Amino acid sequence: MPQLDTSTWFITIVSSMITLFILFQLKISSQTFPAAPSPKIMATEKTNNPWELKWTKIYLPLSLPQQ
Repeated sequence: MPQLDTSTWFITIVSSMITLFILFQLKISSQTFPAAPSPKIMATEKTNNPWELKWTKIYLPLSLPQQ
């Protein structure tokens, strides 16, 4: 039974990887990508909520004076 000649495998694999790399680079370089998005400046309006019209204070149990 003859043995398999593997002396050319390294050259074949390396050359095919280089070829695929070049093809992918050419494919990617021909693509056009959109520009980076720029932030949109929006004017925020102040809304008057009913609870902002009154003065309120929340008493926490720990902030009460000691009895």
